[in-house]
Amino acid sequence: MTVGVKLILAILSAFLTALIISPLIIRIMRALKAGQPILEYVDKHEGKSGTPTMGGIIFLLPMIVITLIFDVGGERSGIVAMAITLSYGLVGLLDDFLKVKSHHNMGLKAYQKVIGQVGIAVIATIYCYKNFFIGTVVNLPFTDKTIDLEWWYIPLCLFVYIATTNAVNLTDGLDGLVAKTSSVNFLFLAVIIYALYYEANQMGQTFYAKHLESLNYFVGAMLGGMLAFLWQNNYPAKIFMGDTGSLAVGGALVSIALFTSQPLIILFIGIMYIVSCISVIVQVMSFKIRKKRVFLIAPYHHHLEYKGVHENRITGFYALITFFMSGVALISVLV
Repeated sequence: MTVGVKLILAILSAFLTALIISPLIIRIMRALKAGQPILEYVDKHEGKSGTPTMGGIIFLLPMIVITLIFDVGGERSGIVAMAITLSYGLVGLLDDFLKVKSHHNMGLKAYQKVIGQVGIAVIATIYCYKNFFIGTVVNLPFTDKTIDLEWWYIPLCLFVYIATTNAVNLTDGLDGLVAKTSSVNFLFLAVIIYALYYEANQMGQTFYAKHLESLNYFVGAMLGGMLAFLWQNNYPAKIFMGDTGSLAVGGALVSIALFTSQPLIILFIGIMYIVSCISVIVQVMSFKIRKKRVFLIAPYHHHLEYKGVHENRITGFYALITFFMSGVALISVLV
C-alpha cells in the first residue's frame, strides 16, 4: 500500500472515528453541565451560554488512535508531534475544567497557563534542536536556500510555539472559526509534507522520507478529526473546542512547521491568527497611550461581528483568506 493511499485512509479513519464519538462527547458534556462561560464584554454571545465546551476531545482522541495505528514501526516523528499537541490540549483541558467548575470565564491564572505553555515549548525545542532531521537549519520561503541559526534557533522555536498557541486561542471566538481555518491549514500541510516526502524518496533520502511519512499520518489524523468536529461546531455550534482544542491546534501547527524545517510558513498559513493577535496588541496599546480604542472590540473577528457582519460570513472570509495564504505557503515550499 502506497503512502498516499495510507494518508487518505488516515484522514478517513480519523474523520469517521470523530464523527461517531462526537454525539457521545456532546451528551457527556451536557450531562456534566460542562457549559462554556461567555465573556462578559461579548454581550452578543449571551445566547451561547451553556453550550458544551472541551470539544477538542472530539478530534484529539482520533488523532491519538490513528497516529499510533498508522505510525507503528515508523520513524515516530508523528507520534512526537502527537505528544506535543496532546500536552497543549491537556493544559487547555485543565483551563476549561476550572472555568466550568467556577462558572466563570476565568480558568488557570495567566502565569500558570504561561508556565504550562513554556514548559512544553522547552521540551519540544530541545527535541527539535537535537533531532538529526530537524536541527537548527531553517528553509527560506520561495528559495532553495537555508540558514543555520545555530543557538538562535532555540529562542525562535520557543517564540513560535508560545506565540502561535496563544494566537490560535485568541482566534477561537466564533462558531467554526478555528475549525475552518485549521482544516484548511492541515489540508495544505498534508499536501506540503507529501510533496516533500515524494521529493526525498526520489532523491534516495530514505530515512528523511520515513520522517516525513510519519509526520504525514499525524497531519492526516488532525485533518480528518477536525473536519468531523466542524460538523458539530459550525454555526450554530453544538459544542465549542475550548482551550482544549485551540491550544492543541496551535501546538500541532507549530510542530508540523518545525519538524519540516519550515517555521516561516506560519507567517502564511497562520495569517488570520496573526491578525487576531495584532488586533489585540493594537487595541491595548492604543487604549493605554491614547485612551481610545481602534476597534469596537478585539480581537478583530469580534469587531466585524459588532459592525453587523454575520458569524458565517466572518468565518467564511477567514477560511478563504487562509486558503489563499496556505496556497502561497505551498508555493513558497515547492519552488
